[in-house]
Order: sequence, then structure tokens, then C-alpha cells
Amino acid sequence: MKTKITELLGIEYPVIQGGMAWVAEWHLASAVSEAGGMGLIGAGGAPAAFVREQIHRVREATDKPFGVNLMLMNPEADEIARVLAEEGVRVVTTGAGNPAKYMALWKEAGIKVIPVVASTAMAKMMERCGADAVVAEGTESGGHIGQATTMTLVPQVADAVGIPVIAAGGIADGRGFAAAMMLGAEAVQIGTRFCVATEAVTHANYKEKILKAKDIDSEVTGLSHGHPIRQIRNRMSREYLRLEKEGASMEELEQLTLGSLRKAVMEGDVVNGTVMAGQIAGMINREQTCGEIIREIMEQAEALLGGQKSGRA
Repeated sequence: MKTKITELLGIEYPVIQGGMAWVAEWHLASAVSEAGGMGLIGAGGAPAAFVREQIHRVREATDKPFGVNLMLMNPEADEIARVLAEEGVRVVTTGAGNPAKYMALWKEAGIKVIPVVASTAMAKMMERCGADAVVAEGTESGGHIGQATTMTLVPQVADAVGIPVIAAGGIADGRGFAAAMMLGAEAVQIGTRFCVATEAVTHANYKEKILKAKDIDSEVTGLSHGHPIRQIRNRMSREYLRLEKEGASMEELEQLTLGSLRKAVMEGDVVNGTVMAGQIAGMINREQTCGEIIREIMEQAEALLGGQKSGRA
């Protein structure tokens, strides 16, 4: 399936793996890229040296295109931005801020820049500052979220900008992929389903929490302070919501969640850790390789679309 995104990024399938902190490291990124999608290293809050090492590890594992997701609130964002340029990374996706100050540096290095946006206003701003595409991420997604749903956000962003749009949030199979294409997207970004991929280093407890999740098992914390995060309900999220209701300060809430994502992803503490996952978790019921996931999604999507997107680019 050829789209503007497969042509732009030089990939076989218009499937991008989400840049999930602690989950999206070199094992997963290289496996997704090797399977024909676009694997991403999630910089999260990691130091620049770690990101550089991850880039080298992916290059040792595959010669296919891959990228890095940079959360702009990372304390070492400036240094990581320079590392990405020095290493000549093919693609950079960004979140939690405006990447405008890095745009000239990255463009000079030949990097394709794809910010994640949650509104048409942000999408237009990113287009003006030189973004090559945008990821329109709906509130159904796991982790940090906006307010608009994927169904409403994607077509409005597609109408608002002239650059390609990648749909994210609530997409886990060929039906979601086909729906995204019909809404005007040129590719999809998938996170939660790749969390349970065979190649993901995600702790078995984290994977099991997603695999056993029902449709109503996610909830959103952080609304009171303007930093909403979607996760699967557990003791930690219930305690967070209780403190929010009682008017706890941002400092108190941050103390509760400090290191909680790593605790869940790497150590397997899914009781007191943060199990970030999208609303789509209720549809995911088995662990598969990245290749199996992508092939299954594409076969189902192509059957539904009847080949009408095959010449889209």
C-alpha cells in the first residue's frame, strides 16, 4: 500500500510505532522497521547518551528506516536534538511542546519532522514552522492525551493542513486502519498493541494487564492540573484520583507518580506503577511478533478498502 507517508519515509507499510517511554527502545523499534513499518525509539526522559546508544543499536539490528520520538519537556532536549542531527536520524516525532527552535538544525541534517498534535490550531502552527507531516492523536490513546476524539480530530486536521496526516488513538486492527484512511489519514500510529509485541521488553505483568483489560478499564488522571494521562485502572490511579478530588497540589501528585511508569514497564509493578494504555486495550488479546501484527492489520485493511488506497501517493 503506497501513500504519501510511505513515500515520504521510505517504508513499506503506512504503520508507525508509537514512541512510548521505556517501551519503545531498540528491540521494538528495529523489529517494527524490519517488518516494514516505521519503528521509533522513545527518548522519554532519558539522557542524550542513552538515545545515541539506542540509535546505534537499532542500526546494528536493521538497515531499514527508523526514527526517534523526542518529548520536548525532557531536561536534555537541546542536547538530544543535536544528537539526532549528528546521527542523521531519518525521522523525528515530537510531543509536549513546539519543536520550532530545532527545525533549522534538523532540516539541515535532512531529517523529516513529524510533531504529534491534539488540535487543528497546533497542526497549522506545525505546518507553518516546516513540519513534514503531523500525527493527529485522539483522546483514546494511552499516555498523555488531548480532548478531541480520533474520529473528530483526524478529518478536521486533514482539512486544515496541506501536509500528510497520521492518525493515532484507538487504532489496533485493520478496521481502525481503514477508518483512519477514510477520515483523510495517510498512515496510522499504533502504540498499545505494540506494547504486547513479542519483541517488546515490556514486563510480562504489564503485557498481561493489557491483554486482560476490558473496554472500560482505562481511566484518566491529571485533569485537575491540565496534564491528563490515560492508563489502566489500578491502586495507584485510584489513589491519584482520590488526591485530585481532595485538591492535592501538583507537587504531591508528582511525588506519587515519580518513576511509576518505569516501575510498571520494567519492574512489573502494575499495582503501584503507571500502566499507560489506550482504550483499545480491550481488543488486544494475544502476544504476536511485530511482523505478525503489521501483516494482520494490513491484510484486513486492504480487504476492507478494496484496493482504493493502493495508488494514493
